Amino acid sequence: MSGGGETEAAGCLLFDYGGTLDSDGIAWKERFHALYRAEGLDIPAEAFDRIFYDADDPLVGTLDVEADLEETVRRLVANLERGAAPWLGEDAKRGPRVVERFLEATQAVLRRNIPVLEALASRYRLGIVSNFYGNLEAVCRGLGLDALFGAMADSERVGAGKPDPAIFRAAMEPLGAWPETTIMIGDSLRRDGEGARRSGLGFIWIAPAEAHAQAAGNHPAVASLDGLAGVLP
Repeated sequence: MSGGGETEAAGCLLFDYGGTLDSDGIAWKERFHALYRAEGLDIPAEAFDRIFYDADDPLVGTLDVEADLEETVRRLVANLERGAAPWLGEDAKRGPRVVERFLEATQAVLRRNIPVLEALASRYRLGIVSNFYGNLEAVCRGLGLDALFGAMADSERVGAGKPDPAIFRAAMEPLGAWPETTIMIGDSLRRDGEGARRSGLGFIWIAPAEAHAQAAGNHPAVASLDGLAGVLP
């Protein structure tokens, strides 16, 4: 855990979903790159970024609003398999392996994070702000997260994505939250941190400990959700 700038007394906590609630500050793109490296995909991160975006973008607005996490990941991996085909040989079992490992890692983190969120929900109003596909509520319901959050702002449903302040307002309004007493917690400095700044919110960065020097004293940084107790008011 790394200290940083002061946060004012908070009445509301907003969380990013992917990379924040389901991983210790590691975005889906980086998680999938690691899984495919383990499968023999030897390409630079920049090249995988293009494969990921080409696989991810077509899912926005096309997934059924009731699609759960498993269906979401299966659809994404099917697209990744097509994108990675020039670098990987045929293997009908590779996609299912990647899906299974991604879901197993997610469940392991959630088993640790849900008790943390339950404790936070006894002190704060909680919401989610996520650049997602349109099925965020179904994903959270399937993971047992929905009862903990009073608002979920999915960029596809809201019509605005982070860092646009409109998506933050969409989560804050049903919570009756005020910017000066709201803190955003997320893994992306560009989307979550910049969105919080534009919206007048506090910000806590979740990222691997070795990256915390990038916080540069501007905001607190934690390596996992259970580190929040040390930096929240």
